[in-house]
Amino acid sequence: MKIKSHFTAQLSFAPESKGGRSTPVSSGYRPAIQFPPQQDMITCVQTYPDTELVFLGDTVQAEIALLNAEEIISSLYEGQDFDFFEGPDLIGHGTITKVH
Repeated sequence: MKIKSHFTAQLSFAPESKGGRSTPVSSGYRPAIQFPPQQDMITCVQTYPDTELVFLGDTVQAEIALLNAEEIISSLYEGQDFDFFEGPDLIGHGTITKVH
């Protein structure tokens, strides 16, 4: 079953030297996402339509679906910035380019 994405975003993955991952990711990657100034972390599913693998330091377009976050979906807007994490580690930053 395909998960419907809630928005498209430009993502910048941090290099390992700045706390990023040590290995690339592919579509289906599920980091936690945070929309400052909110402190809540929400699990998301990232899909990369233009590439199979995303490497450290890459900037890519992604389709993002939020899981169990119905209350926040209506407050999303184009230009909104966010961060994504694996546990306590900041993996990268993003900006919403289109809300679906």
